[in-house]
Amino acid sequence: MQYGICNLGIVPIRIEPSDPSEMVTQALYGDYFKVLEQRKKWSRIRFAFDKYEGWIDNKQYVEISESHYKSLLDSKARLSTDLVEYVSDEKNNLYPIPLGSELTGLKLLGHNYEGNCSNDKKEKSNIVQTAFLYLNAPYLWGGKTPFGIDCSGFTQMVYKLNGYKILRDASKQATLGHALSFIEESEPGDLAFFDNSEGDIIHVGIIMEDNYIIHAHGKVRIDRLDHSGIYNVDKNIHTHKLRVIKKII
Repeated sequence: MQYGICNLGIVPIRIEPSDPSEMVTQALYGDYFKVLEQRKKWSRIRFAFDKYEGWIDNKQYVEISESHYKSLLDSKARLSTDLVEYVSDEKNNLYPIPLGSELTGLKLLGHNYEGNCSNDKKEKSNIVQTAFLYLNAPYLWGGKTPFGIDCSGFTQMVYKLNGYKILRDASKQATLGHALSFIEESEPGDLAFFDNSEGDIIHVGIIMEDNYIIHAHGKVRIDRLDHSGIYNVDKNIHTHKLRVIKKII
C-alpha cells in the first residue's frame, strides 16, 4: 500500500482518471490518503478523513511512508482558520492555502505557517458562526472552499472546522445522528436533508434560529425553512422538499 499527502492549496479529485472528468470533491492542503491504484499520470486514492475515493493527478501530491501516514492519523487535527493564508518552503516560496486546510503535516512537507489555526472541538453553538465564513461562496459541484463549494462540502467543512467528522455526500451524512420529528425540536447547528421526487437525498443545509437555514444553492445563502422545505426568499417559491432533520451533535 502506498500513501500520499496533498502539498498544494486546492486540488480536484475526479471520478475518472482524466482532466475533463467530473470533479467529485477536492483535496485541500495537508489532506492525506491511501493510494489504492497508481497509473502513469493518475492515482486512485481514499482519504483518511472520510474514506472518500477518487482520482488525483500524480503531479499534485507527494508520496509519504506508511509510518508517516500512521503518525498523521494519530496526531490531533490542526486546521487553518483564515479565509486564505500561505505556507512557505525553505526557499521562501509561498503556497496559498484555503480555510480548513490541514496543518498536521507541515513538518513532513518542509513548510512553515504563521497564520491562525484551531485544533479544539468547539461548542455546537459555534456551528452557525462558522457557516457565516462561507456566506455568498459560489456553488461548485465537488467544491470545499469559500471560492466554490457544494451543499455537502459546506456542511462537512463547517463541522470539520468545529472538530466534528461527518461524511462527504449528503446521502451519507443523512445516515448519521438521530432524526427529529418536528422543526421545533431542532437547534441551530442541526442538519436538514431534502429529497427529490424519487426519494433520494440530494441536498443538505444547516439549521439556524427562528426557522432559517444556511445552505449552498447557487451560492451559500440564508433562506426560510418550514415543514414543506426551503422557501427561497428571492424567488418566493419552495426550492427543496424537506425529508428529515438530523441531530449529529
